[in-house]
Amino acid sequence: MSITFIRNLLTAIPLALGGFLSFSASADNLDAAIASGSPSLDIRMRYENVDQNNPLKQADALTVRTRLGYMTGDFRALAAFVEMENTTALIEDYNSGPGGNAKTNYSIVADPEITEINQAFLEFSGVPDTTAKLGRQRIIHDNARFVGNVGWRQNEQTYDAFRLDNASLPGARLSYAYLGNVRDVFSNDTAVSSHLLNARYDGFPLGALVAYGYFIDFKDTPANSQQTLGLRFAGSRQIKSVKLLYTLEAARQDPYERGDKGIDAAYRLLELGLTVKGVTAKAGYELLGGDNFSGFETPLATKHAFNGWADMFLNTPTNGLRDTYLQAGGKWAGFRLLAVYHDFRADKGSADYGTELNLLAARKFAGRYALGLKYASYNADTWLVDTKKFWLWGELKI
Repeated sequence: MSITFIRNLLTAIPLALGGFLSFSASADNLDAAIASGSPSLDIRMRYENVDQNNPLKQADALTVRTRLGYMTGDFRALAAFVEMENTTALIEDYNSGPGGNAKTNYSIVADPEITEINQAFLEFSGVPDTTAKLGRQRIIHDNARFVGNVGWRQNEQTYDAFRLDNASLPGARLSYAYLGNVRDVFSNDTAVSSHLLNARYDGFPLGALVAYGYFIDFKDTPANSQQTLGLRFAGSRQIKSVKLLYTLEAARQDPYERGDKGIDAAYRLLELGLTVKGVTAKAGYELLGGDNFSGFETPLATKHAFNGWADMFLNTPTNGLRDTYLQAGGKWAGFRLLAVYHDFRADKGSADYGTELNLLAARKFAGRYALGLKYASYNADTWLVDTKKFWLWGELKI
């Protein structure tokens, strides 16, 4: 987090909030605010295996991720949060990615050994129905398709940002964030000057409508700068013993600031599902359109959650991607079970990229423990290579 970034935002906050600030103390003094805070602990041990049909060695990774945080109580409507994060490899037969362990003869497991400040921010709640945050923080919008924390990786993605959230309108939530830096899962920094706008309204009887605009200016790679404008509607309807689920979403991506003029792509999502007796089945179609630059990109997204867990499409092909998928899931003996099948094709042209099967079994215990198994098998046709991944993990969260 740069000193210039912090100084600029500290200057901007009084101008933005001005006479609306309310300094009614929520604690008698600063000592009481600190003492009345709450600690947090998150420990996750995970084994990951990656087997690819290429000359790279099969990867085996056993890592432990530990997060230790502390949130103070309020002092004059201000609170502070700091969280340290450490990832340690117990078995390191894998390539940990850019700037990592340099074991390039192995397949990648994107969990480098790191120790860092994961989050550190000030939070102000002195204006009714409004929260302001300044500092390194986690930001997730909607289903994390465009803005997320990449929470699946041991080292999550966080942002050096100023964020303002307001819920003063009935049924609505408005969010604005200015980003100055992105700290990615490899603990590398990307300098940006970005504005994130997200407006959600839950007052419709059939679901929630979200309008968003994400304007991302990459300082070191200006040709990648992009703006994405979109609408999302998602909801459910109970019809006797059946719950109908539906999601519709459309977005457009164009160049922003000095972005390449070849950036010109569409996003579409249609998902329909049914829940009957605790079992949910869905069919979906997601389009990330092709263009003359790099295809529709989602650089701030939690990408692992979409287009298959094998992570074959972290970067959209220039000819775009059409992902048609079927999934079914439910609970058995306390375990969450899920199976997903993907068929991947190009948006431009007739290329058949491949197919993928995903399987998951996970369970939470006593509100603080979790265990899980996950499997992904990607069968390549014209895109990359056959890839199989397997995960086994346990987690404690307090």
